[in-house]
Amino acid sequence: MGRKSAKIAAKKGASDRAKAQIYTRALADVYKASKSGSPDPETNFLLKVAIDRCKKFNVPKDNIDRAIKKGQGSDGAGYEDITYEGYGPNGVAIFIEASTDNVTRTAGNVRSYFNKCGGSLGVNGSLEFIFERKAVYEIPAEGIDEDDFTLHMIDAGAEDVELEEGFFVVKGPMEVFGSIQEKLQEINVTPEEAGLVRIPLNYKEVDEATRAQIDKLIGLLEDDEDVITVYDNLAEDDEE
Repeated sequence: MGRKSAKIAAKKGASDRAKAQIYTRALADVYKASKSGSPDPETNFLLKVAIDRCKKFNVPKDNIDRAIKKGQGSDGAGYEDITYEGYGPNGVAIFIEASTDNVTRTAGNVRSYFNKCGGSLGVNGSLEFIFERKAVYEIPAEGIDEDDFTLHMIDAGAEDVELEEGFFVVKGPMEVFGSIQEKLQEINVTPEEAGLVRIPLNYKEVDEATRAQIDKLIGLLEDDEDVITVYDNLAEDDEE
């Protein structure tokens, strides 16, 4: 889950480019879930959630299988996870998660994207006070009693449960990710999205021209095959 969830993009009747981004995000979740656990969705809860999302958006099975194998190392030997932090125009903070078999290539590409769009790549840790990492789950609300569900989530360590557009959005410290997952399994509830997400502590307001530059930069980053997820603290446009 990143700046715009696949769910929101789909609601807007996504263009081919947006559809490609949905595929990329959904497969990134499969890769990360596979890398962090078993390649079997019956024993890896997060992998099951990620595969279900791929199927919902008609991602080809071959692509899903490749993402699982890459996560296990069989198709991705030598890959390492790496993060980049930088600022776009007008000081908009941008945090990038990537997985690469060639750090020099990836770093050069990321730096070039920032340079092209009037931004600058910073050192790791420079955005420490702008983003915080949270456990976030999105659960379809249909058929679920809000009061009972909220109590279950609080019992599991969640600090915030909100009902938004037919979904419960559950947030908590990254340390309670596992306990929330276990509680959802216990009450037989399957989330639509689940992950550790970097949430901005503050947001930047920008004018239309700056927003266009930021959108271009994020597009370049998301199109890079080594980039998994891009986060930013750009305030939402009222029209979005």
